[in-house]
Amino acid sequence: MFGLSRNVVALGLVSLLTDVSSEMIYPLLPLFLTSVLGAGPTFVGLVEGIAESASSITKLFSGRLSDRLGRRKGLVVAGYTLSTLARPLVAFALAPWHVLLVRFTDRLGKGLRTSPRDALIAGSTEPHIRGRAYGFHRSMDHLGAVAGPALAFVFLLLMGGQLRTLFLLAAIPGILSILILILKVSEIQVNSTAAPKATPGTGRLDAQLTRFLIVVTLFTLGNSSDAFLLLRAQEVGIAVAHLPLLWMFFSLVKAVTGMPGGMLSDLKGRRGTIIAGWLVYAVAYLGFGAASQPWHIWVLIGFYGLYFGLTEGGERALIADLVSPDRQASAFGLFHFCIGIAALPSSLLMGYLYQSFGARPAFTIGAALAGLSAFLLLMLLHPPSVQAQTDA
Repeated sequence: MFGLSRNVVALGLVSLLTDVSSEMIYPLLPLFLTSVLGAGPTFVGLVEGIAESASSITKLFSGRLSDRLGRRKGLVVAGYTLSTLARPLVAFALAPWHVLLVRFTDRLGKGLRTSPRDALIAGSTEPHIRGRAYGFHRSMDHLGAVAGPALAFVFLLLMGGQLRTLFLLAAIPGILSILILILKVSEIQVNSTAAPKATPGTGRLDAQLTRFLIVVTLFTLGNSSDAFLLLRAQEVGIAVAHLPLLWMFFSLVKAVTGMPGGMLSDLKGRRGTIIAGWLVYAVAYLGFGAASQPWHIWVLIGFYGLYFGLTEGGERALIADLVSPDRQASAFGLFHFCIGIAALPSSLLMGYLYQSFGARPAFTIGAALAGLSAFLLLMLLHPPSVQAQTDA
């Protein structure tokens, strides 16, 4: 399919089904915590903060472990299985801390699988189509984010708000994803001679990787939680009832643009495609700060989705390009860790600016950091061409 290997296609289906399962539950968790279990907004924030921190740290260590073992599939299966088994248990929660425990375990599974999975995709793909492979994977993931809430909406409409039953049913797509993973995904041979070799701290490729991670971290400091976009949408006049539709549209744009964006990085180069995506982000953020009509938000959220399409595949392909196969999982772990550790201060900064000075200055700062990051990437990063990777 699309000239991609069976592993890549199967992992795309796994991500689609896993996201269907997750997104049948996740958008409803704040409501479940506050309305059913009696938790406050602070506890809701605590749940997500702890869960995402655990995920970021685990991604770092799972990547190193995968490279040390020289294997990918086992950790990927373990991570997906842990999340699939944990996620539906929220149906039995009787206290807020039960949800915290389930969410923590779910994100622990995500952290365990992400870096080895990204390395497995790299090892199952020729260098000249890595952007296409990662773009396909991200598109399938985002398609699940469209289907999950849609299925949840239909179920709740027909069954009268039975949240606990819905949470249990979310196990079905998760179990299907595990079956596909076990039966259709094959382990790969990790070969350190199939790509440019580099040792941590030495060599041009490691310098390039370090520079890229520093610039990505800077960009992430201006890329705050998407919850602020929903807050801005409400301020501009979009009805609360329309927010799920807005978010489904956002996920759909990401799904539609993910693979073309990855393919563009194969054809025109990783750096240029990522820079274009970051500049699109800067324009979108400037727009969110200046928006005054609901239709402005609909246009801007589509533009914001395009940023994801242009960057997600290219960024992952670039990481794979910069290191040898036996170090790819570790590199992906560092990449995800850098994004994770920058996400918290970025949201705190955005919250402070938003509350103290208003939407326009807050979004303008985010746009400025994106523009600065794009400039630094242009000046500091000189990755090997996709053709050079193929020849190697």
